[in-house]
Amino acid sequence: MTDDQFAAVGALADPVRRALYRLVAGAQAPVSRDQAAAGVGLPRHTVKFHLDRLVDDGLLETEYRRLSGRRGPGAGRPAKLYRRAARQFEVTLPERHYDLAGRILAGAVDTAATGDAPVLDAVEQAAAAGGRRLAAPQTALVDVLTDLGYEPRATGDGLVLGNCPFHALAATHTALVCGMNLGVVTALLAERGEPGVRAVLDPAPGRCCVVLTPLGRG
Repeated sequence: MTDDQFAAVGALADPVRRALYRLVAGAQAPVSRDQAAAGVGLPRHTVKFHLDRLVDDGLLETEYRRLSGRRGPGAGRPAKLYRRAARQFEVTLPERHYDLAGRILAGAVDTAATGDAPVLDAVEQAAAAGGRRLAAPQTALVDVLTDLGYEPRATGDGLVLGNCPFHALAATHTALVCGMNLGVVTALLAERGEPGVRAVLDPAPGRCCVVLTPLGRG
């Protein structure tokens, strides 16, 4: 999770902001400050502060419109209205990336449907394509793996991946998901040109089934 995501989710820890977010998100139309103040039973100046904080954190968006519907001189200034932001937040701890799993499996289904490859081969190809796409060669390997939710930990023999980003799937489809993890990480290493290290399967409780070991070991 990024720092921005932590900040946005942290904003909802405040009970006033949480109540305002729920009010705005549940409204059928954008909400004014006066409407929000009436909805949560707080002074307008208090509501203004918290609404604008939710905007700063990316949870709400604003627009300006005259609520009277009148135009021209005497119509008054447009009111600042608040609506739920289009931005999507997905927060799980430990970090999961089921969106990536979904893209890999959807790509595999498309390939298998054309008859170009059996299903498991298609999953392997799609996982490799995902790994190459996510390689980010200008970023440190540990940082890339961290961003993908793997929680890499250095050991004397390489890197252990302390978290499976597809944990719920791995619990019921272990062989499929372990193969998918191996395909992603192997292709990622190859695309980056990482010297002297390879991904191998080494399942153990409480972590990813893939570990990174120096060439010649494992």
